[in-house]
Amino acid sequence: MRFSLFIHMERYDESLTTQQHWENLVELTQMAEAGGFDTVWIGEHHSMEYTVSPNPLPQLAYLAAKTSTIRLGAGTIIAPFWNPIRAAGEVALLDVISNGRAELGVARGAYQFEFDRVAGGLPATDGGQHMQEIIPAIQKLWEGDYAHDGEVWQFPTSTSVPKPVQKKVPVWVAARSPESHDYAVANGCHVMVTPLMKGDEEVESLVEKFETAIANHPEITERPDIMVLRHTYVHSADEPEAWRPAAEGIQKFYRTFDAWFGNKTTPVNGFLEPSPLEKFEGRADFTVESLHKSAMIGTPAEVVERLRRYEALGVTEYSFWNDNSLSHEEKKRSLQLFIDEVVPQFAQAPSVLAMEK
Repeated sequence: MRFSLFIHMERYDESLTTQQHWENLVELTQMAEAGGFDTVWIGEHHSMEYTVSPNPLPQLAYLAAKTSTIRLGAGTIIAPFWNPIRAAGEVALLDVISNGRAELGVARGAYQFEFDRVAGGLPATDGGQHMQEIIPAIQKLWEGDYAHDGEVWQFPTSTSVPKPVQKKVPVWVAARSPESHDYAVANGCHVMVTPLMKGDEEVESLVEKFETAIANHPEITERPDIMVLRHTYVHSADEPEAWRPAAEGIQKFYRTFDAWFGNKTTPVNGFLEPSPLEKFEGRADFTVESLHKSAMIGTPAEVVERLRRYEALGVTEYSFWNDNSLSHEEKKRSLQLFIDEVVPQFAQAPSVLAMEK
């Protein structure tokens, strides 16, 4: 099983500048590379200080110059906010800049807040059509001349300029439903999933959907990968209560997510207060005790034990989701423990994706 880092600049107030958050992100990425992580993933979000990332590609291009081996994943671009020609060219340019280290994740999008501001009010639930149309268009543009006449986009003969360095840039689909798993497998894509606040039974369900999609497409000769993305915090065994501030930090993250997802309040200069705890009374999954069990929080031995179960299920990549509202020093301490005491417990075979260059 490979490991990757999923990371954003998180600002919940103005105590740190964006510049300082960026320097912190670079430091954590370099730690992950030195620690044997395969990939760093950065997503796309707009007008939200708690996930500062209007475009992952320039961030990844900068990281390309500050690293040498770690792969650089856009995880994910939001399909309705992009034109296929622009997406193909920009990802290919990242691949050139990084000497063949680019990976592309694509999602339909989730926040209606963003769709109201970037996509003319398109219902976020309609983003799946854009995702399913943009992926094959990007792949064709990487191959050469291609004209597109779809329901969402139409353009005459064009091509990706530049072309990627890799023979096949890995493309990932953010999947949850059986239909999205099936689409990914049928189109030669890998799958990234997140169980969010649900327990490991959700991981099992998502892997089952993935395996069903593979079984339904025997024509696909190259088995795709599945990545599980989960909030992660590792603490030492001599700090038995260290789980609580970590769970509280992740709870704050989800309370903030809820405020943005609800789209009921106008933000002030990019900030929204987390939804109050009282809103979640009766929601067992929001308690710190539940998050202690569902998020990947624990000692190195506890984390290794859970990851072994994921590996046995067939999970090929585990992504250490570092967004948790905690301080940079707390994030560094957790990541270093994971690198020192968890990563060595898993054989790191050469990455199949890296060999597809």
